[in-house]
Amino acid sequence: MEIKSLKIEIPEGCNVILGQTHFIKTAEDLFEALVNSVPGIKFGLAFCEASGPCLVRHEGTSENLRKIAREKALEIGAGHVFVIYLQASYPINVLNAIKNVPEVCNIFCATANPVEVILAQSEQGRGVIGVIDGNSPKGIEQEEDIRARKDFLRKIGYKLS
Repeated sequence: MEIKSLKIEIPEGCNVILGQTHFIKTAEDLFEALVNSVPGIKFGLAFCEASGPCLVRHEGTSENLRKIAREKALEIGAGHVFVIYLQASYPINVLNAIKNVPEVCNIFCATANPVEVILAQSEQGRGVIGVIDGNSPKGIEQEEDIRARKDFLRKIGYKLS
């Protein structure tokens, strides 16, 4: 077995969600979950089918993000893995809807940080072992860091004043 690391490029102003699912209707069900969560959402998604024709299935509301998602899903090449690129919305707006899609098994990450997918390659195929999301901690937040965090959440409208 071979272990590989694959960097996931995230276009400026985008977030990526990586997960695992188990059924061919995933592309359509994820599409519906996303468009029903955020009016006017811009996204592209792709899903690696793991049986039958083993195709990368794809949907989206942005042709550019759809193209990026299907190319990255093919590069990841792990059965039943899906990739969603979001623009003008955030994972926090759609994660519960995605988790509630009956065939979704796992969410590996939802981020705008640099991501590396750790893959295992065997004779049968490829699977995701896990992800590296962002960087390692550089220390423990202090009082000024706590104030900055709280101010930021209020500035972007996720907490009351």
